[in-house]
Amino acid sequence: MSRKVLVVAEHRAGALAESTLEAAGAGLGLGGEVTAALLAADPAGLEGPLLGRVPRLEKIIHPGLAEYNPEAFLEPLSRLIQDLSPGLVLMAHTSQGMDLAPALAGRLGLPLATGCTRVEEKEGAFLVGRPVYGGKLTEELKLGPHPTVVLTLQTGAFAPPPEGPVETRVRETVPEALSPRHLRRFVERLAAARDEVDITAADILVSVGRGIGSAENIERAQALADRLGATLACSRPVADAGWLPKSRQVGTSGQSVRPKVYLALGISGAFQHLAGIGGAQTVIAVNKDPKAPIFQEADYGLVADLFQVLDQLAEAF
Repeated sequence: MSRKVLVVAEHRAGALAESTLEAAGAGLGLGGEVTAALLAADPAGLEGPLLGRVPRLEKIIHPGLAEYNPEAFLEPLSRLIQDLSPGLVLMAHTSQGMDLAPALAGRLGLPLATGCTRVEEKEGAFLVGRPVYGGKLTEELKLGPHPTVVLTLQTGAFAPPPEGPVETRVRETVPEALSPRHLRRFVERLAAARDEVDITAADILVSVGRGIGSAENIERAQALADRLGATLACSRPVADAGWLPKSRQVGTSGQSVRPKVYLALGISGAFQHLAGIGGAQTVIAVNKDPKAPIFQEADYGLVADLFQVLDQLAEAF
């Protein structure tokens, strides 16, 4: 692919979102010339993770861009797209991306696909895959041929680029003014209550699913995690049942994780969960159902009763 790729960076509370780096990785994986667009009032502290990872960085600086506002972002982004003429515009499938991408595509009359987990270019058109019907099916779409296509990417579906191998060319733009007629304004950020444990920072995760059976059995999984020096996580059914806090949930409606080792116990492997472990280096799955989807993504799989495995591992360690 020789066409340009524009990645719209996302940041919150003074930190660049990991999903921005995943989008950059997707663009670089296509072989395109990747440019990241960072819209902010003060990009200091935000640009660091992008430097050395993307060939070009466009910093658009204005006090009105301190917090995300689609009406403020649309104007400078539209001008940048018209200036660069990228073949592909990428952003994360987050609350911001789901709000901004359709507005941007509608404003410029561009094709749009959301929640993509696969992207490739063939004969001048983009072929994308996206889950539908709760992840039970994958929809295949062909967009184009068209000069520019807008996509949002599922978090965890693409790997971020490595640090350091690229010399990043930086250009700063200061818009003279932004339209003052904004129908929305940022009032305050309300942070969700968080567990004292951050599963996104763990090197080893022991994660339990519906197969754990009951809240009483969580202690057995916690004991194993303690012996492994691991953090305990879970799939959505466990969080929905209240057996573990929502902050421990892995998946598209929870958190995307990148541990060195991910031990999945009694997790069938719905798409939403698999999307959250795409960055794990090694996945080890234990499930009594040999047809469980988790085995398709696991590096090592064991068809067995998870409680037997729990006890044997706890004894071994």
